[in-house]
Amino acid sequence: MLKSIAGGVAALAMLLSVSAAQAASCGNDASGFNAWVDNFKRVAPSKGISPSVLETAFANVQYNRPTIRADRGQKSFKLSFDEFMKKRGGQAIISRGKSMKSANAALFANIERRYGVPAGPLLAIWGMETGFGSFLGDQHTLSAVATLAYDCRRSDYFTEQLYAALQLVARGDLSTTAKGAAHGEIGQTQFLPVNVIRYGADGDGDGHVDMVRSRADALASTANFLVGHGWQRGAGYQQGQPNFKAIQGWNAATVYQQAIAYIGAQIDG
Repeated sequence: MLKSIAGGVAALAMLLSVSAAQAASCGNDASGFNAWVDNFKRVAPSKGISPSVLETAFANVQYNRPTIRADRGQKSFKLSFDEFMKKRGGQAIISRGKSMKSANAALFANIERRYGVPAGPLLAIWGMETGFGSFLGDQHTLSAVATLAYDCRRSDYFTEQLYAALQLVARGDLSTTAKGAAHGEIGQTQFLPVNVIRYGADGDGDGHVDMVRSRADALASTANFLVGHGWQRGAGYQQGQPNFKAIQGWNAATVYQQAIAYIGAQIDG
């Protein structure tokens, strides 16, 4: 019995030391990144990621300094609503959003029938995130997500994002050369990889969720995200109304939430 207890204590100590070593493997500069990647590639097959996907996905992955700079320097959300609207070009988004709603009337009607989400908030998100698909970002997506998974500030959160990105690579829904925003957001409405897995929708019926090339997929996925965060068909989405809570799920910054609601209402009329 004592020998059994001693063995159990030794096994627990070994497990704790392994956990501690893994926890210590994150870093705040580039020096330990390659070692972290090697360790991740050894562990990932036990999480269901095939070695072939890992080799292909990590072939061009590097420590991404622009991602770290962006992560440390987020200031937009400290602005007032008026300042934020001006910085983001709110009035231009409203004007073009009305034109985009008219030009894509059938698509938005179909999305509203399917999800109960009107065009306005979807266009507000689409416009603010990428200028209606005109700029999806210029950072290598897998490098960005891997860098943040390695970085100590939010390592657990972005390790989950990295596993999701690798799932998307495995199923053919994310190119290993894809570029996006600094934190690894993907496509026309800038989904993090986990949200593509959870809420990605095939809006054009081709059997894939292509957040980059298919506006139908991106917008249907965005509507599905809002439904997943409590959107109620037919209810209002301004502050104090039921669907504002769903908008809060999109972005944690109050000023961003207010901008989505305001721009959406102006577009919806």
